[in-house]
Amino acid sequence: MILTQPTVTGRFAPSPTGRMHLGNIFTALLSWLSVRKRGGRWILRIEDLDPQRSKYQWVEMIEADLQWLGLDWDEGGLADTGPSAPYSQSRRNSHYIAALESLKATGLVYPCYCTRADLLATNAPHQSDGRVVYGGKCRPSALPCAWAEPQRQAACRLHVTPDFTADFVDQVYGVQRIDVAESCGDFIVRRADGAWAYQLAVVVDDIAMGVNEIMRGCDLLSSVGQQSYLRSLLGAGEPAHAHLPLICNADGRRLSKRDSSLAMDALRERYSPSELLGVLGHLAGLCKNNAPTSLAQLVEAYDVNKIPRTEKILINDLYGV
Repeated sequence: MILTQPTVTGRFAPSPTGRMHLGNIFTALLSWLSVRKRGGRWILRIEDLDPQRSKYQWVEMIEADLQWLGLDWDEGGLADTGPSAPYSQSRRNSHYIAALESLKATGLVYPCYCTRADLLATNAPHQSDGRVVYGGKCRPSALPCAWAEPQRQAACRLHVTPDFTADFVDQVYGVQRIDVAESCGDFIVRRADGAWAYQLAVVVDDIAMGVNEIMRGCDLLSSVGQQSYLRSLLGAGEPAHAHLPLICNADGRRLSKRDSSLAMDALRERYSPSELLGVLGHLAGLCKNNAPTSLAQLVEAYDVNKIPRTEKILINDLYGV
């Protein structure tokens, strides 16, 4: 009996809150290369949970920038092509409601009335990145418990059992172990204003779309713990993970959509697609220099083991950006 490997399915899931920058396109390219190297599927999902900041025009520009560089997708985008439509989170409310009901049935979801000021005022431990570990102020004394409809507006918080750890091997950073209760404590899955928490939405969508390889910035590595916990409660297996070093300016500050000189509109004025691919390929360790190159050449050269094992890649004059 010959066992066949499942098709690799990756995704690029940008938030349409501004023009993409060099760091965004670096992540998109490496995810695309990883999938194309193995003949897999690549999904373009739009994470527009924030209605105040998400704009349709940015989705159009995301697609235009990917197409300019030659990065095609098999599912998703504005056309909603594929069996898992819709591919924008703002239209996937029913999926999140169903998942929340499933979580409530475990007896681990409870109403939380804590405000941000309440959380900051507690003596709960803080992580190095400023995150507060939830102290359990609203947690019921006995868990699991039956869901109690709140009498006033409340968030839905998920209890993390102390015996759960996320153990996985990151393709870039190696063996990882995250104690979720210790690193973040009970966490929000739906805010008091009804907005869905990123952690719930991304897990529900990845499961529904069959995503089995997640490639993203290393600033999101710690979120694997919460997402693994949600996956375990929703009966889903763990995908492969590859977290990437962050593209930073010469001062070591990570890029943001405010870095207009490294936004895609500015980069497209200065470089041709092959020139920018050469820069990105060199940053990723796939090319010896930043000479112009093609997607076909990068697919041939792609090897996850070549990606730098640092947390940051500094942009300097060597790359011409």
